[in-house]
Amino acid sequence: MESFPLVWQDGNHSPAIPYIVMSRRTKVITPVKEHQMVDMQPPSDEFRGFDEARSIMWCYEARSRTYSRLGQTDFLADDAVAAVHVDNTSRADRVFLTAFDRSGGLLRGDTLYIDDPTQRLDVTPEFDHDFTGMAVAAGSELEEAVERENGWVVNLDALRDYDPLEDRRTTQRAVLLAHLGDMMASGQARGFLFDKRDAAEDPGEAGTDAA
Repeated sequence: MESFPLVWQDGNHSPAIPYIVMSRRTKVITPVKEHQMVDMQPPSDEFRGFDEARSIMWCYEARSRTYSRLGQTDFLADDAVAAVHVDNTSRADRVFLTAFDRSGGLLRGDTLYIDDPTQRLDVTPEFDHDFTGMAVAAGSELEEAVERENGWVVNLDALRDYDPLEDRRTTQRAVLLAHLGDMMASGQARGFLFDKRDAAEDPGEAGTDAA
């Protein structure tokens, strides 16, 4: 796996919005839309990085939860499934899933039960059909599901392309950099240096030096 640098939107140590790498096929750092639970305006400049780190983790948890929960179904393993409609509004204790093929035709359904609020399947921009630019066939059953506005649609191509391990590594690095911005501004940290090698390829030799 090749190593690659993190680049921030505004050129500073901490990102203006979270950036992630989540594709197995490409190493593109992609800006994500603001998560509905995230307040991107920190209340204090002193803890700007702290709030950014919290926002980054909220977004990561949403991606990880969607991938994990959909992984409990057989949809991910079935190449015929191109999209899954998530009805997360009809019942508080369960989520109704409906799978569609690439022409927007109905395939089958499934149900995921919610034992606690952390299992809810709220909109995850990186997998949402609108944010990922997924085409919906006009007049299809999938289009009818979208128009009902009782949930959201998962783009299965985007979900299958998601690399949980790569996302965790990138999120960890982004959270660290966000905190370091605060610590350097307050004098708690004076400098740092990341090793250019990929620790995943050579965990016994790769390391990080700080100064």
